Amino acid sequence: MSEEIFDLIVIGAGPGGYVGAIRSSQLGQKVLVVEQRPTMGGVCLNEGCIPSKALLDSSEHFALARDKFASHGIEINPPTMNVAKMVSRKEDVVKKLTDGIAYLLKKNKVQVIKGSGMLTAPQGDGVHRVEVSQNGTVTVVSAKRVLLATGGVPVEVPSMPFDGDLVVSSKEALCFTSVPAHLVIIGAGYIGLELGSVWRRLGAKVTVVEMLPKMLPFTDVEVTDALMKVLKKQGIEFRMGTQVTGLEKKNGKAVLQLKAGEKTEELECDKVLVAVGRKPVLTGLGLEAAGVANNGNGRIAVNENYETSVPGIYAIGDIVPGPLLAHKASEEAVVFAERLAGKDVSVNYETIPGIAYTWPEAASVGETEQSLKEEGIPYAAGRFPFMANGRARCMDETEGFVKILAHKETDKVLGVHIVGPRVSEMIAEAVAVMCYGGTAHDIGAMFHAHPTLAEAVKEAALDVHKAVIHA
Repeated sequence: MSEEIFDLIVIGAGPGGYVGAIRSSQLGQKVLVVEQRPTMGGVCLNEGCIPSKALLDSSEHFALARDKFASHGIEINPPTMNVAKMVSRKEDVVKKLTDGIAYLLKKNKVQVIKGSGMLTAPQGDGVHRVEVSQNGTVTVVSAKRVLLATGGVPVEVPSMPFDGDLVVSSKEALCFTSVPAHLVIIGAGYIGLELGSVWRRLGAKVTVVEMLPKMLPFTDVEVTDALMKVLKKQGIEFRMGTQVTGLEKKNGKAVLQLKAGEKTEELECDKVLVAVGRKPVLTGLGLEAAGVANNGNGRIAVNENYETSVPGIYAIGDIVPGPLLAHKASEEAVVFAERLAGKDVSVNYETIPGIAYTWPEAASVGETEQSLKEEGIPYAAGRFPFMANGRARCMDETEGFVKILAHKETDKVLGVHIVGPRVSEMIAEAVAVMCYGGTAHDIGAMFHAHPTLAEAVKEAALDVHKAVIHA
């Protein structure tokens, strides 16, 4: 294999890497993927997006059976949760999907080599070489181009290093074999809120500690306020504007020292989930030796073609600027491959949706009211509560609302923010409308089948012009 020169070597088989590899192969490139995991799919499929959603769905079913079935006339004995079986189901979901990615790579004639990949110093012959290390064996592979798609890892707080047992990352929090009596989560972002929701539904006491004054800091304030109110009703406790100044381990438990303003206190718990963010995986890639420059903020600098400072070496996903999201990496992967093939395509970064898969869910795309005010952009807002939506009433899921922000003069949709049931699916309509420069009037004039949750989007659009019918 060392004598073979590929058109493209992709380092990393996550949502960016495997998509870039497949699309490049479809466009006629001879592609090799280097992946150090035993399975394909990266963090997203193995220990992130997919396993967390599997646990969220299982715990939602359990909470429905315990708390809501009776109101629908379904009378059962109080349900119990078999945590081992729930985790086993999660692992089965992961296996089916990672196996599916391996099949897709094979189907699209993408070769795969297992091991960690590292760029070597350029030799001036226009060929890039990657050292692949596995179990002490090093294999050198060559290509005309290399795509870096190594993803991200959880940020570790120096004063609370991960130990895999008492102080854990999201990876371990997806694999608890029993429900912790008290779980403290450091960080009120997507990951912390979602995993906190899982274990709270199953009976854990959950406390979220966040140093900032609000959770999901880049989300519309009205959304975060509404979501926090519901999560508090579900029993999740929040310590906002609070720092962790220390951690001690005593008798198998963690004792956290907290500080909020001038007030200090200790908080004892059984598990600590540190979920303060993620960082790009850049170590061990040989970037310095290869001459690849960063952008000064811990990411790799790239141009509009995702090419780095070294011709022929490209980067996408978590290791380049932008949010660390699987769907962002996948879109960049497609655009990378298609631009390489001469197609005039680009990523619309203004329409990347963000979703918290709590219950109710929260989904947003585009500008917030706060950002519009800061930028001095005139806007009009339309709102519609799920309380007034027929389908939500039938489902007994009436928490939340839809909010649409449109330009005051042009009516162009600038942002959409939703809290409610299954809004992770509903946000796609907003993304589509915004991608095509649609207006609030456009949404209000579109058919929305009745009864559906999506009617709330139509009504919010009508409310932008104060023409709402059902509120």
